[in-house]
Amino acid sequence: MAFGWKLHGDGRGLAPGEVVKPDERLSWPRMVGFGAQHVIAMFGATFVFPLVMGLNANLAIMMSGVATILFLLIVQGRIPSYLGTSASFVGAVVAIRAAGGDSATVTGAILVAGVVLALCGVAIHYLGVRAINKIFPPVVTGAVVMLIGFGLAYVVSDVYWPQDQWIALITMVVTFVIIVAFKGFIGRIGILVGLVVGFVLSWLADKAFGNITAFNAGIGKVDTHPRVNFQAVADAPWFGLPEFHAPQFAGSAIVLVLPAVIALIAENVGHVKAVGEMTGADVDPYMGRAVFADGVGTAVATAVGGSPTTTYAENIGVMAATRVYSTAAYYIAAVVAILFGLIPKFGALVAATPGGVLGGITVILYGMIGLLGAKIWIENRVDFSNPVNMVPIGAGIILAIGPVSHQITKDFSLAGIALGTIVVLGGYHLLRVIAGQPGPAGGSGPEPALVEGSDSST
Repeated sequence: MAFGWKLHGDGRGLAPGEVVKPDERLSWPRMVGFGAQHVIAMFGATFVFPLVMGLNANLAIMMSGVATILFLLIVQGRIPSYLGTSASFVGAVVAIRAAGGDSATVTGAILVAGVVLALCGVAIHYLGVRAINKIFPPVVTGAVVMLIGFGLAYVVSDVYWPQDQWIALITMVVTFVIIVAFKGFIGRIGILVGLVVGFVLSWLADKAFGNITAFNAGIGKVDTHPRVNFQAVADAPWFGLPEFHAPQFAGSAIVLVLPAVIALIAENVGHVKAVGEMTGADVDPYMGRAVFADGVGTAVATAVGGSPTTTYAENIGVMAATRVYSTAAYYIAAVVAILFGLIPKFGALVAATPGGVLGGITVILYGMIGLLGAKIWIENRVDFSNPVNMVPIGAGIILAIGPVSHQITKDFSLAGIALGTIVVLGGYHLLRVIAGQPGPAGGSGPEPALVEGSDSST
């Protein structure tokens, strides 16, 4: 199923306990609202990470839409997910640029990593989901989901929240209230409404109190500046193509980025498992397709100078909050993202969202993703009295949350989510061998059901 969504109920709302499945939809005006919410959820990170890597942000936005459509087609609409800019390559890209590499060298290296990731997806597809379940049992996938969410905590604490702590706090509380107090459509787009409220409050605060003296993410230090700055919106043209460039290939740069493939496989498996847990669907047969699709998305995006892609935790958080898993919303979001790439002024408007507002929104989204990892553990009865489970999982999560950076060579380091993922995965299997445990030490009960792909929530 790629197109042709069934109308859920009357298309207006959800009864308590109901969800909108990937092959269903609400009314199209409502789906446009959900699609817009997904654009907002992915926009900040998809726009920021290219800037950090020195790549074209508008092109990254456009290619994220292209990659998302490719992903949905490859997985045949079974796994709702948005492919935004991956943060897993940031450390390697910094190292490449420190060694004198330019954007063409960066995108060439990541393109090769994308091809390798796609080949891993093919292997997973043909070897079967049992093979991937042996590598990523529930104790590991739960940990990966958790460290992906909680591992982004530093973005809130170091980047967004310091820009305007009171607006961040108010935005968070307003979003809390909207999601819980409003049971209908407004409640299900609570993230978007909370962001709009925070944006308006920031603009009013500028009018009432003047500029704020706080951390400015644009220059990396404290200064006095307006909360909302529309100058970039005014300067941006209405229509225009982003700047494309061809990749170049250098062996030394390729070696630096390849370790990120390990983290991306684990990240994709974790995200797909999380979607399966939320939707109650059998997604295991599509695991290989999902990994392959992510690799294809990264290769296609970087082939024209764009940024690497990955399935996005932010958008999974939106689904968890709204209980709307329709892939129609993702197609809408993808088309909007492509249009943003063609209309720099709109991209500049969304990018003008104050950091404090993003702080209030992302603290909710990242936290919800982290707790989805705990949900996987609970439903699979993971036994944390077993040190094989407890020791590497606890260590990996702390490394991700830190985020801890480990220097491998003079020019290459592993940090945060990537480092935590490798420790969780490698540490678990190492200790399992040492302990003489022949199979996954995740616990008893529903774990075999995950291998077979039945609904683990029943």
